[in-house]
Amino acid sequence: MSAPTTRPLRVGIVCPYSFDVPGGVQFHVRDLAEALMSRGHTVSVLAPADDETPVPDYLTAAGRAVPVRYNGSVARLTFGPVTAARARKWLAAGRFDVLHLHEPVTPSLSMLALWIADGPIVATFHTSTVRSRSLQVAFPLVRQSLEKISARIAVSEDARRTLVDHLGGDAVVIPNGVYVDAFSGAQPDDRWTGTPERPTFAFLGRLDEPRKGLGVLLGAVGAVLDQVPGARFLVAGRGETGEEQAREVLGERAGAVEFLGGVSDEDKARLLASVDVYVAPQTGGESFGIVLVEAMSAGAAVVASDLGAFTRVLDQGEAGVLFRTGDSADLAATLLRVLADPALRERVVERASAVVRRFDWSAVTDQVLAVYEMAVEGEHAPVGEDPSSLRGARLLELRRGWGDGR
Repeated sequence: MSAPTTRPLRVGIVCPYSFDVPGGVQFHVRDLAEALMSRGHTVSVLAPADDETPVPDYLTAAGRAVPVRYNGSVARLTFGPVTAARARKWLAAGRFDVLHLHEPVTPSLSMLALWIADGPIVATFHTSTVRSRSLQVAFPLVRQSLEKISARIAVSEDARRTLVDHLGGDAVVIPNGVYVDAFSGAQPDDRWTGTPERPTFAFLGRLDEPRKGLGVLLGAVGAVLDQVPGARFLVAGRGETGEEQAREVLGERAGAVEFLGGVSDEDKARLLASVDVYVAPQTGGESFGIVLVEAMSAGAAVVASDLGAFTRVLDQGEAGVLFRTGDSADLAATLLRVLADPALRERVVERASAVVRRFDWSAVTDQVLAVYEMAVEGEHAPVGEDPSSLRGARLLELRRGWGDGR
């Protein structure tokens, strides 16, 4: 990959998922935009968001989104003629050198922008799945438009394989980024710091998404408490069902699981810097594992499911300890082994501190800019409107049931 451009670019970034309830892709888009701006580039982001939702000044809200079951979870998407009109207006005003679309085959804003725009277009694919009915449904809508993409990025080898298998073509793998120093420099918080008698474990994730693995973790808690009665399990994330689930599984011992609710970026870093072990019990649908990198950066020992994506992030188990996916008994045994072996914890934490540097935004931004440069060099005109975009408008009319989230 060639060296990144040094000339300032006007970059438009489109996120398909709503900033009303932000998640991994939204945080990636936010951090990429700010990393690019710190390099002197001009960036504008278009994303679904209610007009009343506080958003950064570089983000243009494309309107309210509606919750839709998508790729094993609930995504907040927006789609329809009104949203398309907002996207067209944003594109015309932006005069972008390059347009960067995230998840362009998700039936939301990025798909609309792909229909409408022409010129240097870069697309990032985040999804990892063995079989996706959603991609099978969406592919006919964007098959011709995919040819307009100048360069493709996948956030992991798993996401690249999903792209190849479902859509054809290939992509360069550029991982999600983390501001490593923000986590490595975080100060521990006494509320969450463990002791030999009361070690602390952390879990972060949406509590109402089974694939995030809270049920697997809860299934391991009892066996850990049998050996370490003072152990504390700190659960951070949004969702209504966590405490009820803990009571059902653990009964009187449910008090060992403390639900923190949603946490700020600053509190997340302090939490990860405080605990003895970060637990990632996800059962599938993970293309990368950004929270693993955050935990590794903060100095927590990581115990994670042996999913392919997690195994690669953890350097084949050298930068963390793996357990059999979905197996609560194996998770409990692994947690107890890690607690009982300080040398093991020290070894994986030391390896993790070296591994995470490849995911720092300083390295990731260089790689993204190199892709932008290739896309811009291959096109003689900046981003404009595709003369054939009215075809997309006709498709919208046929599918108005998807709505605009109004």
